[in-house]
Amino acid sequence: MPTIMPIRDMRNTSALSELAHKKQEPIFITKNGYSDLVVMSAEYFERFARENRIDQAIFEAEQEFAETGEAVDAEVAFSELEKKYFG
Repeated sequence: MPTIMPIRDMRNTSALSELAHKKQEPIFITKNGYSDLVVMSAEYFERFARENRIDQAIFEAEQEFAETGEAVDAEVAFSELEKKYFG
């Protein structure tokens, strides 16, 4: 169940920070009954961003395959990655 709290509760920043670190999930902040902000711990944000980059790379690979219909041999792909990242 997501954590939802009114914006007035953000006055107690220490408690908000503690909750974000304890829950390790987004906290949705409402203003006048409507969604306004999302607060999360830095650790959770970094994990979220890393997963998003992986999801984006998979999406791009699927799009490329859908457009070209070409698959790349795994040995060729790993060889190119090794050259790119390890010289």
